[in-house]
Amino acid sequence: MSPTSAVDPTHLVLTLSCPDQPGIVAAVAGLLAEHGGNITESQQFGDPLSGLFFMRVQVTTDAGQDVLRAGLGALADRFGMTWRLDVAGRPVRTLVMVSTTAHCLNDLAFRQRSENLPVDLVAVVSNHEVLRPMADFYDIPFHHVPVTAATKASAEARLLELVEELDVELVVLARYMQILSDDLCRRLQGQVINIHHSFLPSFKGARPYAQAHQRGVKLIGATAHYVTGDLDEGPIIEQDVERVDHTHAVEDLVALGQDVERRALARAVRWHAEHRVLLDGTRTIVFR
Repeated sequence: MSPTSAVDPTHLVLTLSCPDQPGIVAAVAGLLAEHGGNITESQQFGDPLSGLFFMRVQVTTDAGQDVLRAGLGALADRFGMTWRLDVAGRPVRTLVMVSTTAHCLNDLAFRQRSENLPVDLVAVVSNHEVLRPMADFYDIPFHHVPVTAATKASAEARLLELVEELDVELVVLARYMQILSDDLCRRLQGQVINIHHSFLPSFKGARPYAQAHQRGVKLIGATAHYVTGDLDEGPIIEQDVERVDHTHAVEDLVALGQDVERRALARAVRWHAEHRVLLDGTRTIVFR
């Protein structure tokens, strides 16, 4: 079964944010009811710190999207809303970037095939050839884009060409061991998810698990976040941890760390693809 075969075009998902004020929920629910909408899921949150209101609604309706968009446009003017309407469960066109480590790419491709992860993996981009066989196994087009200090600008230009050519909606850095430029981060703001171990900033550089082992850490973890120009400091989507102790060798920590990375990244990608993540400044609102 293809990832798109079970998608119901009458089942829509609406996400929005606006300044918090009375009447937002009633107005949205009323608009949907006017168009024969049946709400199947609804979550909302008012952030007292930012003063913003966030909402995610799934609804079934035979009304066309154009009709709903016109009504939502009027509500947006009234409440100062930023909003998005999409078909619930529609696979998001996703490009995965990797270097030489396979676990995150393998996990995402497997989940897309076996667990209905709502993404369409349209390309794998790598600065090495190592993972081409894995991309071939999953029938995902592979693009080798080498990166050096002298070719970084041209490599990023090639990435942007692929994003445009393939109508990419999401870029996943699945252990891609290169730093993206500030300009590229701005161009793809809110569209790039990265995964890294959660030892930062304590254990930087090479062999972080060996450094952690030497310090006798008791928790290892992973962080999935949106990419910004501030290295590894973008809005966090998901984190996960495992307890460890003195009996774990460095190799054990690496294996556990990879498992944690897989889990955290898969959840972050799923929640993004299901439109469950809304940006709130440097934070995220995640409607799980």
